[in-house]
Amino acid sequence: MAHSGRRIFISAIAALLAIPASAAEIQHRTVYRVTLAGLPIARAAFLTQIEDDHSYTIAGDIKSAGLADLVTTISAKTSVSGVVRNDRLQALKYSLYYKKGKKARVYEVSYRNGDIISATTTPQPKRPKNWIDVTPRDMRSVLDPISGLVFTGDTKVCSQTLPIFDGETRMDLVLSPKGDKDFSTDGFKGKAVVCGVRFVPRSGYKKGRKDIDYLSKSDRMEIWFAKSDAANVYAPVYVRIPTEYGMVTITAVKYGSVS
Repeated sequence: MAHSGRRIFISAIAALLAIPASAAEIQHRTVYRVTLAGLPIARAAFLTQIEDDHSYTIAGDIKSAGLADLVTTISAKTSVSGVVRNDRLQALKYSLYYKKGKKARVYEVSYRNGDIISATTTPQPKRPKNWIDVTPRDMRSVLDPISGLVFTGDTKVCSQTLPIFDGETRMDLVLSPKGDKDFSTDGFKGKAVVCGVRFVPRSGYKKGRKDIDYLSKSDRMEIWFAKSDAANVYAPVYVRIPTEYGMVTITAVKYGSVS
């Protein structure tokens, strides 16, 4: 799987964690299982914390597992911090540390009022001639890939377009309603809102890249959102991402507060 594709999948995993705790529940822990064509390839664990001053932090660890470890070891650490404002989580800083084998890369993004004021990648990669640069316009009114997928309880979740920047690629996730489905896991049992997702790459990627083109042409991507009554928000509990190698699924296996 190409590097940009793996980073998109890691961003999707990270997005699943962003379930804010209520005032009485300072911490919320979520654990995920990631499979490719039904086989385990990764595991992830995340912790969300909201303070009395409405600031929040979300931190997570992602590690390859199962058959994926037979090829190479992949790990990632991701975090986002910001403030809860107007019933939304508004990021101030986002980071992703990504390591494949012995090679590592760090993505760091700073926000102000929804606009990106700085974005760095260390070490800086060499860009091919057919690289589509991120423009200043692309960096206005965007969401981070973690808290950008959390909505207040009265939101029409599947009737919106999400402008996401993951540290390198600027993309739109166009959501459309596909009904409700039953979902249960440790800490939750009930109906999940099912959204079809159309992936639209905007900039920050190599033109003609197969994994990007494949995902952008697919109509099989889905995100399921479950409502956390304690926090009165919708957040993802299941993601389905089609790839040339099979379907990647990301499933919450634990969804609950930390006492």
